[in-house]
Amino acid sequence: MLMGGDMTSKVMVPIVREPEGGYTANFLGKKMKISEEGLPDLKKQIRQHCYLPYVCSKAEVEKLSQDQEYVEKVFEDLEVEMVKDWLSLIPKKAPDSKVIIHPGNDDKFVLDDVLRSSPNVVFAEESVVHFDEHHEAACVGWSNLTPWHSPRECTEDELLEKLEKTVSQLKSIETSCFCFHVPPYNSTIDMAPKLDGTLRPVYEGGRPAFIPVGSTSVRKVIEKYQPLLGLHGHIHESPGLVKIGKTQCINPGSEYTEGILKAYMIELENGKVKRLQRLEG
Repeated sequence: MLMGGDMTSKVMVPIVREPEGGYTANFLGKKMKISEEGLPDLKKQIRQHCYLPYVCSKAEVEKLSQDQEYVEKVFEDLEVEMVKDWLSLIPKKAPDSKVIIHPGNDDKFVLDDVLRSSPNVVFAEESVVHFDEHHEAACVGWSNLTPWHSPRECTEDELLEKLEKTVSQLKSIETSCFCFHVPPYNSTIDMAPKLDGTLRPVYEGGRPAFIPVGSTSVRKVIEKYQPLLGLHGHIHESPGLVKIGKTQCINPGSEYTEGILKAYMIELENGKVKRLQRLEG
């Protein structure tokens, strides 16, 4: 089982503890008031949308509005807690599975130690891991530059250096998978909304305009080495499959805010793809 990054939420939902008892929260555009008994259910609803519930006082909410460093610290603590909770489920939900994880561009570096220290996963960032004795995976979670200034993004030249260094560790490239978080540039699986200077979507002909935003370095490395598979993510709006030369490249896409998991089940045998099936649930 491979998870290729962007594990954490981009949204925190404060659940404010009221002095007279109970809690209030603004969630999905609604102001809600709940009792102590209703708190677990609300937290569950928030998590199902891949948001981070944060139970706090009114004073803490005020501090969040004034102190960006405090916001970042709270986010980090909540993300670490969430990932630790997920990792603890592996022995119960997938006791016989080898679980390989590498971060994506949106994942903070504080998560690396959490993943490295877990006995339940193989931490694979900028390294090669073995699916079995015949198939390897080169994993890189960094992306090219984005408008969002995420933790793990860099120039195309810097990304190319990371990719080449990781690929050089492979023993058999033709039967390997390139698990690069960002998809190859102009590949149909890297189409994202075009943004203006204020990061608002651009409309053309009354519809949102889409442009390729993948990595030229990823495309260059795939074209050069022609691995068996390219396994990508990053661009949630652009699911699909495409061939670059002999390499089958895949982006399952994402609808995490709807609580929908998208993935592919891939069966490899003797250096070939025996089975490829899209999963959603």
